[in-house]
Amino acid sequence: MKTCYISDLDGTLLDGSAQLTQYTKNALNTLTKHGVNITAATARSPYSVRKIFSGVNTALPMILMNGVMFYDNAKDEIISYNEISSDAALQVIKTVKGFGITAFMYLISDKKLIVRHENIDTPYMYDFYRQRLVDYDKLFEYTEDLENAVENSIVYFTMLYDKCILEPICEAVSKIDGISCSFYNDIYSDMWYLEVFSDKATKYNGALRLKEQYGFDRLVAFGDSENDIPLFMAADVKLAVENGCESIKSMADKILSGSDCVVKYILGDAGIDLSEKM
Repeated sequence: MKTCYISDLDGTLLDGSAQLTQYTKNALNTLTKHGVNITAATARSPYSVRKIFSGVNTALPMILMNGVMFYDNAKDEIISYNEISSDAALQVIKTVKGFGITAFMYLISDKKLIVRHENIDTPYMYDFYRQRLVDYDKLFEYTEDLENAVENSIVYFTMLYDKCILEPICEAVSKIDGISCSFYNDIYSDMWYLEVFSDKATKYNGALRLKEQYGFDRLVAFGDSENDIPLFMAADVKLAVENGCESIKSMADKILSGSDCVVKYILGDAGIDLSEKM
């Protein structure tokens, strides 16, 4: 049976510092060398993924930005992506502005992911911007008005605010034709993320596309958050981590605990013993 293991990153495969431990890096390299099929499905973009996976050999495409794109980490190349139409993007911007906040708008230009933004109006949005600019060299472009910055190849919007602010925006934006949303708690703070993308771009669709494209018979998924529910819906085996939210743990076939629990499960499931090598 040809199996693919798909793991979320933050709160699941990564440690509390949002990094891969050395044990997990070594295990991923050895598993890949043994021909075990492993990839990631995450809300993260190529900028942070390529740094996090530095020194890790990857073979399969990664499902990034909640299913917006397939990304080849080995080549640092966006393979494919799902766009938001210009009309839908304008509706998203106007809806968000109607609630008195702003968003980061992601688009593809010259095969690169660029983030356009207006004035950053809260400490959490600024921290989001600063960390990705400094730590990951993310490409940001300032614009006075996002409505005037709309063009082809818009793929994503993200916002980081209090739950009570984002909840009605999520409800309103999700009614726009061709749009899907992911709304979940940030595991590193008490803020919430609202992420907006094409309704063709979900972890569910990405996982099923990967399964069909590579002829996998079995998908084994690992997750911790509400944004992993679509991934679990596509999986044959669902593994939640102990620190996960109740909604994802209630869907799980098994709950994993302890450091490096994802790769340790894969090692056991694949029948590989690395105790003497690691």
